[in-house]
Amino acid sequence: MRILPRSAFGKTVFLIGLLLLINQLVSYFLVAVYVIQPTLQQTNHLIAKQIKVVFIDIGGEHGLLSEELTQKFQQATGIDVLTEAQALRQGLNNAIYYQYFSDEMSRELGGPAEVRIEQDQQFSFWVRPPQAPQYWIKVPLTGLNETDFSPLQIYILLIGFLSVAGGWWFARQLNRPLQQLQQAAIRVGRGDIPDPLPEEGSTEIIAVTRAFNHMANGIRQLEKDRSLLMAGVSHDLRTPLTRIRLASEMVSEQDSWIRDGIVSDIDDMNAIIDQFIDYIRHHKEETLAEENLNQLVQEQVEADRLQQRQISAELLDGLPLVPIRRIAIKRVLSNLIENALKYSEGAVEVRTGYEKNRQRVYLQVRDHGPGIPEDQMTRMFEPFTQGDTARGSAGSGLGLAIIKKIVDMHHGEIRLHNHAFGGLVATVYLPVRKVKPTA
Repeated sequence: MRILPRSAFGKTVFLIGLLLLINQLVSYFLVAVYVIQPTLQQTNHLIAKQIKVVFIDIGGEHGLLSEELTQKFQQATGIDVLTEAQALRQGLNNAIYYQYFSDEMSRELGGPAEVRIEQDQQFSFWVRPPQAPQYWIKVPLTGLNETDFSPLQIYILLIGFLSVAGGWWFARQLNRPLQQLQQAAIRVGRGDIPDPLPEEGSTEIIAVTRAFNHMANGIRQLEKDRSLLMAGVSHDLRTPLTRIRLASEMVSEQDSWIRDGIVSDIDDMNAIIDQFIDYIRHHKEETLAEENLNQLVQEQVEADRLQQRQISAELLDGLPLVPIRRIAIKRVLSNLIENALKYSEGAVEVRTGYEKNRQRVYLQVRDHGPGIPEDQMTRMFEPFTQGDTARGSAGSGLGLAIIKKIVDMHHGEIRLHNHAFGGLVATVYLPVRKVKPTA
């Protein structure tokens, strides 16, 4: 179990709180040593002097002042001299024994003394002096019971709250640019280049943000150059392919097999060029909209059934709407069904579902072909990768790479696994709630 925080924000707040706690403890220690302790010693010294006055030996009984002087002394100072029984009746049982005051009083009076403090209705010092252990001296401390410590408590709580709140605000301001950098880096990883981030915060964070913006601009320019290059290559390739196709139409009927072969090769080359263009296209021009995934699946399944193959659809009723780019997700489903039809002979199954605990829907396509070896499963989403030994080698190897790119753009997830009874299962998960990107 990890107790210490792991994020920079949590560590900063924890550090400030720890420093505040250490500061409070050190302050308490210094106040106790240099303020409270000398004050207590001085108070104890003054009380001891007053008690010594009671035991001035001028002929009184047991070394005490005479009864007349004792009464006058009591009226003037409020100090009472009481027997054990009298002391018990006046609240001695409510007084608490203090070892520190007892030791200090013993040192002042020159013998073993016992000190108790009563904090019930008023503050009173009860002292059993060594000169007359059978008596208790009650010294009232007027003024302490009227002391209100609530302002001090409020001050301590207020300082603590303001320190923690200030630390939280400071850490939040310090970590906000880092969070923006994190979100922007995630968007770059999905192929969505964000606008330049504001350069704010500490000098180190500003330097990192400036470097990130420079990198993002470079990636954006690289994407533009790649798109321009691919468009140029596509245009330059399609022009001679079109001429070759027109020329093939001039072939005589006796050599029709040659013409058909050329036309088939040209169609394959056009399909490969289309896949290259689809791979570099991010579908950004299409906006997100909440769609019914079941309706999209039904439309695509009906279109693909024209290939005279059995395609079954098992759709979950009450499927929640999901924010998607309709054309892009339709292409994902089309590519998955196309792969299933291409690499298998049996029926193709399409299924939709909903994971309520994770707030995401899924669509699943299963074929009854040979599947993909487990050791090749993780590589299938890389461009130009094919499961050659299991599923043939036709095509450019960009189909699953295009699918993964579109799914990542939707903050979704795609998984492949071999079915227990044969065939490959491709599952696409899409979040129900729209994920707001951080600019």
